[in-house]
Parts: sequence; C-alpha cells; structure tokens
Amino acid sequence: MAGYKETPRQKMIAMMYLVLTALLALNVSKEILEAFIVVNESIDSTNEKFANKIETTYLKFQQQYELNPEKVGDEWEKAQKVKAYTKSIDKYIDSLKYEVIRITEGITFEEAKIINLADVKKKDNFDTPTNFFVSSDTKKGVGEAMVDSLNIYRERMLRIIDEDRRPQFDERLGLKTDGKYKNAYGDEQEWIEHNFYHTILAADVTIMNKIKAEIYNTESDIISYLYSTIDEQDFKFSELSAKVIPNSNYVFQGDDYEAEISVAAVDETQNPVVYILQNADTMTHNQIDIAERIEGERGVVRLTLPASSEGTRKYAGIIEMKDPTGLAKYYPFSQEYIVAKPSATISPTKMNVFYRGVDNPVAISASGKANSQLKINISDGKITQTDTGWVVTDLPPEAYETTIRVNSDDGKFLGEQLFRVKRLPDPIARVIGADEDGKISKKRMLTNPFLVCQLPDYVDFKYDFKVNSFTMIVPTRGGGQYVSTEKSETMMFTDKMKNLVESLGKDEILIFQDIKVRGPEGPRKIKSINITIQ
Repeated sequence: MAGYKETPRQKMIAMMYLVLTALLALNVSKEILEAFIVVNESIDSTNEKFANKIETTYLKFQQQYELNPEKVGDEWEKAQKVKAYTKSIDKYIDSLKYEVIRITEGITFEEAKIINLADVKKKDNFDTPTNFFVSSDTKKGVGEAMVDSLNIYRERMLRIIDEDRRPQFDERLGLKTDGKYKNAYGDEQEWIEHNFYHTILAADVTIMNKIKAEIYNTESDIISYLYSTIDEQDFKFSELSAKVIPNSNYVFQGDDYEAEISVAAVDETQNPVVYILQNADTMTHNQIDIAERIEGERGVVRLTLPASSEGTRKYAGIIEMKDPTGLAKYYPFSQEYIVAKPSATISPTKMNVFYRGVDNPVAISASGKANSQLKINISDGKITQTDTGWVVTDLPPEAYETTIRVNSDDGKFLGEQLFRVKRLPDPIARVIGADEDGKISKKRMLTNPFLVCQLPDYVDFKYDFKVNSFTMIVPTRGGGQYVSTEKSETMMFTDKMKNLVESLGKDEILIFQDIKVRGPEGPRKIKSINITIQ
C-alpha cells in the first residue's frame, strides 16, 4: 500500500459527521429530527455497501490462501482474527443501539432491531438515553464499557500491524476515545459525555451507526494491509521483522505470562529459534551464549514466563532465522508486562453494612477481569447482577453477617469481603416546618397537619417509612396533668387534634408518642417527640 491519502469514502463519512455535529448544537425541531433521519439513513446505507466491499476483499484473500496455504496461511489467519474481532464489536454496538431504542421507546428488543428511526415516536427524548450511556452518582452507564470495548478492538487491530508500521496506522485509524472535548460552555468532557450526554435518541442512533462506519473503515484498512503483504503472482513476502504477540500484558501472580514471537510475513516452513534475556531492555546476537534458547515450530515460537512476583517485568530477545543461502539472520525485540496479585474490589455503594428487607447495591470489580468473567457468591442472602452492578437482597432475619466471594470464570479465587447485616435504624418523627429545637408556629403546623419520619442523617440510605398511627398529648401550663389525649390511626391529625393546636398559646408543648411506623420488615414503634408552639 503506497501513501495514506484520505479516500472519498472517508471524506464522505467525515462530512456526514460534521453535519451531525452541527445538528446537535441546534434546538430539536421537527426539521432537525428529519435531518437526523436523513443522515442516519445515509450512514446506514454506506455501512451496508462498505461491508459488502470488505467481504469481496476477504473472498480474494481466500482465493490466494487456497492456491498456496503454506505461504499465505499466516496472513490469512490474521485476517480471520480481524474478521472475528470486527464481527464481535459490530454485534456489540448493534446490541447497545437496539437496547437504547427499546428502553426509550418502550418496545421489545426484537421490535427495536427492525424499527426504522423515522417510525420511532420518542426520537427527541434525551433523558433515558443519557441515563443509559452516561454514569451518574447512583448508576453506571454502559458508555464506559463501550469505550473499553472500542479501545480493546483498536488495540487488537494495531497489534495485527508490523511494529514499524503501527505509528502510521495509529494516526490513520479512527475510534479514538482518549481525547479531551469541550461542551457548549467550554467545560472539558470525556468522549462518552461529549457524544451521549443530553443527546437525543435520534442523534444517539446516528452516532452509533457512525461508530460502526469507523469500525468498518478500520477493518478495511487492516485487511487491505494484510493483503498487500503478499504478491498475487509469486507470493514473495515483504521485509522481515520480529513480532511479539502476548496473550495479555497484565498477569496475575502465580499464573504464567504467555506470548507468541514470530517474524512478520515469515515462511511458515521454517522453525525459528528465539534467545531470551529476562530483565533486559535490549539484546544483541553477541549475548546468545548467556540467553535462554527456545525452538519454534511453523514460524512461531511460544514463550512462557512464570509470573512469580509482583511488579513490571521486561525481557529482550533475538529471533534467529535462516536466509535462502543458509546464513543466520537476527531480528531483535523487547517487551514488558505487569504481574499483579489476584484481587477483587467489593464495596457497598451506600454504607459499610447491608440492611435486611431492602435492596443493597454493591459494586464488584477485579483487576484485569471484565464483569462477564466473574463468578459472585454470597454466604447468606441473595446477590443478583443488574444493568448497573449487583444488588444484595433476601437477607434472613437470623443473619448478622454475610460474605461475598469473587472467583474468575476459570475458578481462580480473587477475593472475599465480610459485611455486617443489620435492620434499618429507627427513623425520626418530625412535623414539617419545625426547626431543629422542635419549635413551630400554629399556622405553619396546621398548614401541614400530619407526621412524617426520616432516617437519621448518619444513615446513607434511602427508605420511605410510613407513619401508621400516633398519640398527641397536650399537658397543662403547670405540668403534671393532661388537658387532652387524642389518637390518630393514620399519619394525619384528627379534627380534634387540629382544634387542640388552634387553642394553644405561645411556649405551650405538644407531645407525640406511641408513634408506629411500617418499615421493610414490618411495623415498629419509634421514639416520641416534643413540639413547642412559638
């Protein structure tokens, strides 16, 4: 491939995206919604044509592989990886697009897959899509996971490219999410907020299809590059270079670091030899005598290094290959990876305690592991995964503590955490409008003639306790005797209570006692309160 001039297709996609960005800055009107539909249909049509063109390249690639599998096999295998990675990310982006349509429009997932944007009734809604994509204080949006998936896909594509060509492709490929953006007020935003915060559904769908266009563009660039490294007539390969493909650069202590080391575009009929020096930044062929020797097979050397201690580990090496005359050629390389202890972070999102009878949200994560790779168990109660994390419920009355354990999907123990189990503390009864000392005017009390209750300030948890009944007592000015005692079977003052309040003078006291409320585990009685008339 010669040069990296922008193709007409890329220019068209960029132009459509500029139109989309301009539309986002305007007030949402019927005309603008129609414009989004037009832009989205154009991008959707381009994506379909683009996908067909890419498939044609795969067919040409397959023809060359069938003619000479030994020579083309290495590049063909990479092409299949590119195809699989792209299919996976494409399906994932589509699933998010259909899901945001489903929850916004209130239809089934299958209906969301086939509905046209023009037929969506709530295409100007932005509250539901924003909550779906963008994280808040109480909810984790899917946007962060989408960014991670796009970054992983982009990194995988770059790793397909020979190392000396990667900087060029890094500049060329789209899907960059690490830039800083500014909103209309000049405030800095992350990529996900810039694209999906307070953005209407019609724009979200269009942006998702624009992301798909960038994915197809990336796939096309990588496949074209792979295809260009073979000659259709005699299958001669381009210049040789060393290449290291680790399974992961993040390894748990006790596991093994694994990588494949090869010469890019090498003849698979050769068996290369690799010499490794651990804890080294570079290596030359003069150090072969002190290095570890590893023989390869079919053009690839599989390297395994023990991850026995924490920290950043590095190694350097040389691949030895024979040229057509039988002379040894050396290709140096270097790599580093991180070794970490297996660990899981388990933290309640409210307080350091679980309460019986209510939903207890809890955040669980493990270093180097996606949520789908975790297996979560709890010793007492029930833990369920939701769209925003996990929720602990059904804690038994006899339980005073419970343990959450985290394992990886392959059975490796990652961590556990013990939590106390309590019932929610008693709420505090109050009269709306009374100050901290319990003082209130008669007029203000009679404006809100009822009792409410709320949890103490030290409890970082929300639960709406309901007052079922209470008794009002009015003592005499001299104390010791009762003027009147009146009981209410609801949260509201009775008519007699209202009359009693009306008859009170300044500094006279009301006592509310025998206050019964309903909590998550049933009825309970809470402390009395005194109110002074101002």
